[in-house]
Amino acid sequence: MPEMETVVGLEVHVELITGTKLFCGCSTAFGADPNTNVCPVCLGLPGGTLPVLNKRAAEFTIKAAQALNCKISEMLTFDRKNYFYADLPKGYQISQFFYPMGTNGDVEINIDGETKRIGIQQIHLEEDTGKLLHIGTIISSPSSRVDFNRAGVPLIEIVTKPDIRSAEEARLFLQRLRSILRYLEISDCKMEEGSMRCDANISIRVKGGDNLGDKTELKNMNSFRSVYKGIEFEVARQKQVIKEGGMVAPETRHWDESKGITKAMRSKFVSADYRCFPDPNLPPLDITKEWLETIKAELPELPAARFKRFLLEYQLPVYDAEVLTNSKELSDFYEVTLTYFNDPKTVSNWVMGELLRLLNAASLEIEKCNIRPEALAKLLKMIDKNTISGKIAKTVFEEMFESGEDPEVIVKQRGLVQISDENALEDIIFQVLENNPKSVEDYHKGKKKAMGHLVGQVMKETKGKANPQKVNEILKNKLDN
Repeated sequence: MPEMETVVGLEVHVELITGTKLFCGCSTAFGADPNTNVCPVCLGLPGGTLPVLNKRAAEFTIKAAQALNCKISEMLTFDRKNYFYADLPKGYQISQFFYPMGTNGDVEINIDGETKRIGIQQIHLEEDTGKLLHIGTIISSPSSRVDFNRAGVPLIEIVTKPDIRSAEEARLFLQRLRSILRYLEISDCKMEEGSMRCDANISIRVKGGDNLGDKTELKNMNSFRSVYKGIEFEVARQKQVIKEGGMVAPETRHWDESKGITKAMRSKFVSADYRCFPDPNLPPLDITKEWLETIKAELPELPAARFKRFLLEYQLPVYDAEVLTNSKELSDFYEVTLTYFNDPKTVSNWVMGELLRLLNAASLEIEKCNIRPEALAKLLKMIDKNTISGKIAKTVFEEMFESGEDPEVIVKQRGLVQISDENALEDIIFQVLENNPKSVEDYHKGKKKAMGHLVGQVMKETKGKANPQKVNEILKNKLDN
């Protein structure tokens, strides 16, 4: 069997954070009681109900297309994509089939130390569908109910070219795309809430070949891990089918997270199956140069540009810059902290180390963190001035994370001020040397590890409050003399 290669194209659906739906005034708030954020327009009820475009949603889509280096369409049009499904109340979905908002863009990813561009075929704006809620099991009276709160929520679909060659590349692309969209502040991209969803078109072919193999579309992946695992499994399955002399069936498959396998759902639709035609209720709208320039002026500094600036301006290692700039909120926190304590590497160490450790352990986003940048800077100044040791600072930091209390207040209330007075330290060190003659003897025999034991004893006696640098200086002086 010749060497095969993976070919993946992604279809990423991202809900926009507009206050109202794409064609009506209903709220887009997540978590409302089922079927409370609905009206005749988004329910598709018959009568005098006409859609009215949410201009903000159109501007968000243009902003995303610009950030993804796409060519912008000269006019904004909508089409009807016809198909029947229980969560589609009108029997058709309003989308952009003939003239997508943006085409021929790209996103850069870093894979194995090299930069690779993943092509963006198109980005278009459409309305989301409702959501099916499956209740019970085969044994306990199964039923399905439909919540139409999500129906009509503005959604952008980002379709990549078949440029992805591994599950890892797919994961890295999605992480970079999520970062860009969150920098733009047009979506929260919460995969667990369904505001960012991904389908993958997967095929394999002889390595280096030009023709694409028969593809399957993999659905129901709601995390970066699911995307990675789903693609890995499906690639292995297709290779096994071909190895056994079979043909890969072009079908839509479901990723079963609990079992870690893909299952066939239905034959795959092609474009003709949707019988698309222009929506008669939504006339074309010109996308003028003036409108484009206005939106472009609102673009923030994006992750790639911020990454390069962090390398040059703050002289950070590549790894630090990558971690910090992957999240807009994290890099904002970092830069605000620097305005109070201008030591880029020290701040980076604390943000990437202690802060991310505690956030991950608590499953918290940084926006909900009790610690503010100015409080972290105040803590670092206390270390810098030898008011507290680095070890005690970590204890104080954990308490700040839990309570949001000011570090100076915590240090004062708990009596954690570092002991730097030489006379006080000499008295404690004298007692430690008296109580540890064997370690003193070992030190004089050239066993340098004995020094560490003695330092540890001093720190134990002072409950970690002794200035480590002073302790080492005084101990070494006394032992050598």
